[in-house]
Amino acid sequence: MKGEDAKQIAANVERVTLMGAPETTVLVDGLGRRARDLRISLTQACNLRCRYCMPEQGLPIMPRDELLSAAEVIRLVDVAVDDLGIGEVRLTGGEPLIRKDLEAIVGGIGEHHPDLPVSLTTNGLGLDRRAAALAEAGLSRINVSLDTVDRDLFASVTRRDRLPDVIAGIDAAVAAGLAPVKVNAVALRETLSGAPDLLRWCLDRGLQLRFIEAMPLDAEGAWDRDDYVTAAEMLEVLGNSFALESVGREDPGAPAERWRVDGGPGTVGIIASMSRSFCGACDRTRITAEGRVRPCLFSDDEIDLRAVLRGGGDDAALAAAWREVTWRKSPGHLPADVLTHPRRPMGAIGG
Repeated sequence: MKGEDAKQIAANVERVTLMGAPETTVLVDGLGRRARDLRISLTQACNLRCRYCMPEQGLPIMPRDELLSAAEVIRLVDVAVDDLGIGEVRLTGGEPLIRKDLEAIVGGIGEHHPDLPVSLTTNGLGLDRRAAALAEAGLSRINVSLDTVDRDLFASVTRRDRLPDVIAGIDAAVAAGLAPVKVNAVALRETLSGAPDLLRWCLDRGLQLRFIEAMPLDAEGAWDRDDYVTAAEMLEVLGNSFALESVGREDPGAPAERWRVDGGPGTVGIIASMSRSFCGACDRTRITAEGRVRPCLFSDDEIDLRAVLRGGGDDAALAAAWREVTWRKSPGHLPADVLTHPRRPMGAIGG
């Protein structure tokens, strides 16, 4: 059955590619899924070295002139919103706080699109010094990556002893009103037993915790399909400490299934990318730090918008290129037991 699934996906991709993208005012793929959520990576550099994402030495440093400038990021958001119907933007990395012009990017987007939700995914390092300015610039909310509140485990997973700095960043985000502050935790075998402690820590602070199944997007190719922690395992561990009641998804395109904890109001989410794939409702489109559109995390099919930008292409040309690669978007990634690593690791794609 697995082999037949793979053949069907390949056949669907070929069919979509041959049809050609229609000129529409929304961003849609050949299977009718509409992209509403844009993720833009601002850098592939990061000041942590999480083993499920980054190699120990970090990814190669990208020359500054290869990165999208603040003005280019803002223009691509303009095209996405005005010509393609995008309704939400998230700024990612690498680590986006490495960009010194982050506040200018947020402010520029907000100036052009004052009602557009703009969020940030960050590891939290340095957020304590910038949360207030980002909120003032117009940032809507924030997601902070935190896999454990055990300091030794944190240092082992991230290869850096920086847990107090991350917590300081989370506290600053809460104080700045960047609500709801969400915490993203990758479900790992070594941190599984401490998952209830992390959930209690988040509930006590009014944070929204989401566990994410680890995906084969690490730079070192160490992901093991026989050892990743599934949503079912996570629910079993959490269920030993809390009463969990399923409340489903906030909307069909939301990646996280949610459970009410001990009667509420707090909830916990689980993003089961591997064991309970939600590709059929995917509404995301991604742009890498050097300006390449990537409709799917696991597909290496990309198109270079930076070349169009710097080659003098107008907004119509940018939109047409974006539509074309989106139209070819695959139906979904393969099952966990046959899925292979894409050429780019997560840090070079953007979350």
